[in-house]
Amino acid sequence: MADGRADEPVPFWKKALDRRVTGPGWFALRSGLRAASLPYAAAMRARNAAFDSGWKESIDVGVPVISVGNLTAGGTGKTPAVCRLARELRNRNVRVGLVSRGYKAGEQGTNDEALELEERLPDVPHVQDPDRVAAARIAIDELASQVILLDDAFQHRRIRRDWDIVLIDATNPFGYGALLPAGLLREPLSSLARAQTIVLSRANMIDEEAREAIRKQVERYAPAADWVEAVHQPSGWRNAEGLTESTEIASFRRVAVVSAIGNPDAFRRTLTGLGLEVAEERIFPDHHRFTREDVASLQAWGKQLATERIGAIVCTGKDLVKLSLPALGPLPLWSLVIDFSFTRNETAIQRRLDDIAAKVPAED
Repeated sequence: MADGRADEPVPFWKKALDRRVTGPGWFALRSGLRAASLPYAAAMRARNAAFDSGWKESIDVGVPVISVGNLTAGGTGKTPAVCRLARELRNRNVRVGLVSRGYKAGEQGTNDEALELEERLPDVPHVQDPDRVAAARIAIDELASQVILLDDAFQHRRIRRDWDIVLIDATNPFGYGALLPAGLLREPLSSLARAQTIVLSRANMIDEEAREAIRKQVERYAPAADWVEAVHQPSGWRNAEGLTESTEIASFRRVAVVSAIGNPDAFRRTLTGLGLEVAEERIFPDHHRFTREDVASLQAWGKQLATERIGAIVCTGKDLVKLSLPALGPLPLWSLVIDFSFTRNETAIQRRLDDIAAKVPAED
């Protein structure tokens, strides 16, 4: 666990991956990381070639399949995007089932994303299993799903899909331009050619010139793909007891942050964009499951913060469902509710959703 103020130094791992940070020590470290990425790159190329050539076959599960994924490790904001797509399908009277691997699932077989999705989409079943083919069959055969929505599945090619959506985070679109572990790329940029739709998430966090530069680079690899831009739109505050507050009239302005997400920097920028002052932070690894010791430490932290004119501790929805507490010490704990809004070329999304819905057989 790391904690500190919002202006704390750049983490070591970011310096290690960012080639703008220079010096002989950093050069030697990056050389080692590049060497370590070579076996990963070879394995990824071989795997993709096996599917592209037909030597490995993708399985048709019998219903339309939508995949939402990304090229980089870390958070691109897929959960709000999945929520938006699932709601759009439900609005078309389509029974959609969510399927995911269940990364870092707990003893009950669910992870933080599943808990948040269950809360936000109570009428949409979610099956988590490392064998996503088996999970899809459960969703179809036992839960009567008419469409499968695969979460974080661009690299999962065992299931044939009708629509591949790739999210690119505007704050770090290409993962430092190198494959893991030398960068954050899970596979080369050329893999974007498999996608039908590229969505630039958090598009409002960069200017138009930067957005256009990213679009042009993506177009080199996926010239036929839809280009869509989207933002993560804060829509209010919610606590563990189900109470809500508007972002405009929230009773706090100076806050502390606790997070266990892939992109805590983007979350902080969202908070400051709401006019909040982020005075303190505690950052845990992505998908971290809070232990009793963690909670006790956070309770003590809340008591300390109460003496520093801080009005609340804030977190994401994924963090709140794991903490399940209305307060940390004397300070209230609020999660920021995030909706996914398309700001450019939403018509391409709606058209493809209509095409998916049209593939669902009419019921007698």
